[in-house]
Amino acid sequence: MNLLGIDFEDWYHPQLIEPFVPQNKKNPTMFKGLDKILELLRKNDTKATFFVVGELLKMNPEIIDKITSGQHEIGFHTMKHTRIDAPGYKSIFSEELKEFNKIVSGKSVGFRAPTFSLNEKSSWMIDELVNNNYKYDSSIIPVKTNMYGIPNGQKSPYRITSSNLGKNDHNGTLTEFPLLVTKIFGKTIPAAGGFYLRSLPLKIIKNAIKSYEKEKIPSSFYIHSWELTPEYIPKIKLPIKNKLITFYKIQKTFSKMNQLLKEFKFTNFDSYLKTI
Repeated sequence: MNLLGIDFEDWYHPQLIEPFVPQNKKNPTMFKGLDKILELLRKNDTKATFFVVGELLKMNPEIIDKITSGQHEIGFHTMKHTRIDAPGYKSIFSEELKEFNKIVSGKSVGFRAPTFSLNEKSSWMIDELVNNNYKYDSSIIPVKTNMYGIPNGQKSPYRITSSNLGKNDHNGTLTEFPLLVTKIFGKTIPAAGGFYLRSLPLKIIKNAIKSYEKEKIPSSFYIHSWELTPEYIPKIKLPIKNKLITFYKIQKTFSKMNQLLKEFKFTNFDSYLKTI
């Protein structure tokens, strides 16, 4: 069984977009595409974890019932899609956790850091999650990129601690679900979704999942809500590199995700955690 996390954030939240959108232009639209995403999951008999940016639930509280009524899980993705390693964020993270859990009536047990920003500078986050009764995290990609990653991190789920981010620690109580990676010409690269789902041939993604299945490792996969519903993204002026990474082949995302859900079985993180 594989794991599907949908990072439910709005079009202006991604790190490569947010600095270029004035505050008065940050109008949420992704809630309009939620039904489309839920129908994709229903047709493929798939349960997912929605890692939701908390401010979107405050603006549109009906999102909660729509997600949970389909037996999907709600996880935390910070209140405003803030990188965990952002200066000063440590001082407000605990309060954000409490605010989010109040919004979802204490039902959130899983977390994903925006832009996979869990690293040595933000390892304090693990202790905060434990102190707030969280069961798991899925913020680590076991390969280093320009924006994130823990090089040489463990591929299979493990017990994580603030002093040991990349490997199993028997003293840990929080389970880490690292994201899917694969190798091309001997080089390890991310293969867990997002830009990599859009840019890589689908065969490479499928082979990566099959490889994990042979090793009896669950593939942790992710996709952004805005990648599945690009029709709700307004036109944005961005630097060429930012535009390429964010929108490259975005119109093919829904179709490629649909093909993966038809071929492989996915469930949400909490349901899987209860089986191990």
